[in-house]
Amino acid sequence: MENFITSSGYAAVFILMIAESACIPVPSELIMTFAGVLAATGKLNLALVILMGAVGNIVGAYIAWAVGRTGGRALVLRYGKYVFLRVHDLERAERWFARKGQAAVFFGRLLPVVRTFISLPAGVAEMEPVRFGIYTFLGSVPFVGLLAGVGYAVGSNYHAFVKDVQDIGYLIAVVAVVVIGAFFYRRIRANASKIGDRV
Repeated sequence: MENFITSSGYAAVFILMIAESACIPVPSELIMTFAGVLAATGKLNLALVILMGAVGNIVGAYIAWAVGRTGGRALVLRYGKYVFLRVHDLERAERWFARKGQAAVFFGRLLPVVRTFISLPAGVAEMEPVRFGIYTFLGSVPFVGLLAGVGYAVGSNYHAFVKDVQDIGYLIAVVAVVVIGAFFYRRIRANASKIGDRV
């Protein structure tokens, strides 16, 4: 990845951030901080690095949003029962996004791991596309700007910094898995209880 960014510069930042925002697990922490390091050495311009990262985020987010918008609801209606998701769950998510969608998209873009997947439920909830793009951009700029700025500041100490950032990302991922696991556990117990009551 570092070789790709070194050789292709802004195009690599743009392409990789599209992938990261389209639910492909490419670590934005590595992309943006390393691009910031290259900016510190004069190989790239810091402002253009941030712009390419943010625009890449928007393009990738729209891809994930479109997947959620065109197929997400049908997938939940057809296959949701196999993972204990009900129509009620989807309708609740849609109502939640109708009230707080822009806040969810904005703050979700600021969080490692969460930011990669926030666009899918926004698409499933059919969040208005212009508003989605605005809040995605507003949430992406400070995130990519912070990472690129830190990369610019740490320079040669880049590798040690990235390890620390990744560790934080892994911690958030573990918490997310625990929360999701608890959700499924409660759903399984509730279904088992209903079956027991019928018997």
